[in-house]
Amino acid sequence: MNAISSYVKSLFLWELLLGLRLTLKHFFMPKSTIRYPEEKTPKSPRYRGMHALRRYPSGEERCIACKLCEAVCPALAITIDSDVREDGTRRTTRYDIDMFKCIYCGFCEEACPVDAIVETSFTEYHFEERGQQIMTKDKLLAIGDKLEPQIAADRAIESRYR
Repeated sequence: MNAISSYVKSLFLWELLLGLRLTLKHFFMPKSTIRYPEEKTPKSPRYRGMHALRRYPSGEERCIACKLCEAVCPALAITIDSDVREDGTRRTTRYDIDMFKCIYCGFCEEACPVDAIVETSFTEYHFEERGQQIMTKDKLLAIGDKLEPQIAADRAIESRYR
């Protein structure tokens, strides 16, 4: 009896009819399309997008060149060179992130003891020429200066989870 049932189902293309029924069911349901440039989906304050380097309120960069973010990066996307300044503090001379290698895991952000490197919720960026995907220290600091109010607001919202 099972063989006959299987033969009849294959003869009448039963699985295809079930698929068409599902398609017709969803065809008449209301659509959930978002018209991207005009409408944007809500993002979590913990969303990980473009990287930024932060500064202290005094204007001094936060990064102390401990190289923990470079060590913890699973994709080896971060390159740091450091030097000792006249006052004896260690600061970065080179801080590069290759955005093509980065997997946006957030390990660099978690490893940083002074909260210098952060991943912002900014997602609308692109690269048009070769070499633009390497975010240098100056670019990262400029992004951090530009987005500092948003970064501070996101940090305040998620402070109870840290």
